[in-house]
Amino acid sequence: MRKRAWYALLVLPFVGTLFPQLYNRAEPALFGLPFFYWYQLAWVILTTLLLAVVVYATRRPDDA
Repeated sequence: MRKRAWYALLVLPFVGTLFPQLYNRAEPALFGLPFFYWYQLAWVILTTLLLAVVVYATRRPDDA
C-alpha cells in the first residue's frame, strides 16, 4: 500500500497543465520564450523527473 502513494506524484503534471487560463500569457519570458511555452516545457522536464522517482520508489528489489 505504501508504494501506491508514490503514484499520486503522477497527478501533479496533469493538474499543472489542466487549466491553460492560468499560464496563457507571454510574461514573464525566459530566454526569449513566452511564459506559455516555457511553462509547458518545464512540466515535460519535471514529469520526466517525477516518473524516474516513481519508478525507483516502486520497483521491487528483485527487479534490478
